[in-house]
Amino acid sequence: MKKFKILAVLLFLSAVAGCSQKDITYDEAVLRLDKLITKIDWSENFSNKIESISETKLSGAGDMLPDIDKYPIVVYPYDSANSVVVEIFCSTEKSGEGPDGFITEIAEKFNKSSLKTSDGKLAQVAIRKIASGTGYQYISSGKYIPDAFTPSNHLWIEMVRSSGVEVNMIDDQLAENIAGIVMQTDAVEALKTKYKDMDIRNICNAVIQGDIFMGYTNPFASSTGLNFLQSVLMTFSGGDESKMLTDEVKSSFLAFQQGVPFVSLTTLQMRESVEKGGSLDAFVMEYQTYVNTSSMKRGYEFIPFGIKHENPLYSTGNVSAEKTNVLKLFSQFVKKDSSQKIATKYGFNPELNYTPEYKSPSGETLILAQKLWKTEKDTGNPIVAVFLTDTSGSMNGAPINSLKDALIAGCEFIDEKNYIGLATFDSTVVKLLPVKQFNKMQKQRFISSVKTMEANGSTAMFDGILVSAQMITEVKKQLPKCKPIIFVLTDGDTNSGYRLGKVQTVLKGLNIPIYTIGYGYNNDTLKTVSSINEAANLNAQEDDIVYQIGELLNAEM
Repeated sequence: MKKFKILAVLLFLSAVAGCSQKDITYDEAVLRLDKLITKIDWSENFSNKIESISETKLSGAGDMLPDIDKYPIVVYPYDSANSVVVEIFCSTEKSGEGPDGFITEIAEKFNKSSLKTSDGKLAQVAIRKIASGTGYQYISSGKYIPDAFTPSNHLWIEMVRSSGVEVNMIDDQLAENIAGIVMQTDAVEALKTKYKDMDIRNICNAVIQGDIFMGYTNPFASSTGLNFLQSVLMTFSGGDESKMLTDEVKSSFLAFQQGVPFVSLTTLQMRESVEKGGSLDAFVMEYQTYVNTSSMKRGYEFIPFGIKHENPLYSTGNVSAEKTNVLKLFSQFVKKDSSQKIATKYGFNPELNYTPEYKSPSGETLILAQKLWKTEKDTGNPIVAVFLTDTSGSMNGAPINSLKDALIAGCEFIDEKNYIGLATFDSTVVKLLPVKQFNKMQKQRFISSVKTMEANGSTAMFDGILVSAQMITEVKKQLPKCKPIIFVLTDGDTNSGYRLGKVQTVLKGLNIPIYTIGYGYNNDTLKTVSSINEAANLNAQEDDIVYQIGELLNAEM
């Protein structure tokens, strides 16, 4: 009998534990949130000070770029007094390691090959690993111009040309790659019964009709995201570039965006949403990444779209004849059969029967398309966001000062239609700025409030998240269709107040995406917090936090 009683107790406790992890509705989450808040030590410290706003406007995240050394040279030339060295910006899917190190591997062999220029000098390359969008920002802003640029596709080249920087083609294709929509096989088969062929046009229609939820990456930073954006707009315009930005196409794009739960900062963020049964049914990815991702081996299909990612090589700026000679030698080396076999082994040069339906638009049109996306991606609904910053003792000195600079600079990218608040956490939580529309007055108060932040105490991050969530839920009563976001900036582990296990169910029920930015630090807790409602987790350092936050806000706000 005693054994049966013990078993019954264990079963009861197991049932209770299981119930506590079940999903709850938004209304239930709000009720639980209100109860949790009663045990949090929080206060208000609203400032009425009006801070003057600089008249200098930032045109993009490129204006806050960190020193170029933040992006490492991964292939160095051999030292030689009689050599000609060219520096090449190289996109990350081919300048990394292993399957992502195609150009890295070939460049090492090139530098060892002792090839000579027409003047008898040693030809050498320096490969700098940098994302295509980031490379474009450096070049177009004039902050740093390398000798050459090999982005994932020609779209960035057209945009560089439109920025006024001289570009000259060395090779239009170092290795072929293809952008595609990745979708679970079951979802593809279900859609085929209604739409027959699975192409970009029918997928757009399926999203508009609410048959699937689609995800794609930030077109300011991602080659695949930019390709997808222009493909959608070109599809709605019938392939006529002159109609891409018309009101009719804009209306179709707004309808399409209704079926896009979020535009992610990374492919990983989208992939995890699909794999974990999140809101996304499909997302974008390059073929080379697709075939090298083990979780995609079974149960998924790859549907090509847009222009091909041909990994072109262009000289940038005023490049000398001897450096152009080196670039041509390097291009020829990459195109050798032995080099292309390596590219193919790593997933490039796919044997897919795909021909792009439309040509790529001009750089001017692409830049305008990015601007259209930024203003219209939220389908006319305002964003309601709270910036929650860590002001614990470990942030004292340079960290808190860099964070202040980042928030003040980054707020230039916040559209005035959005609603913004500010809170801090250390041992306690302080509301520094109530959530209000980000007009000129609110912007001045935001800057003033940021400047008052001081660091001391321990780290009660989850207390801060809960208070921030309540600030948002109050505004949602008046703006039910708004897009809520919490931005958390922290440099250490939570060591005070609530812990993740106590609040996770409530946070999921509230359905507020929580973007976490680990300042010189990152751990699984921050990643888990961001994954609860399909947000992103970033890792920023003191030397690039201004850029990281600026890029995030440029995309999201």
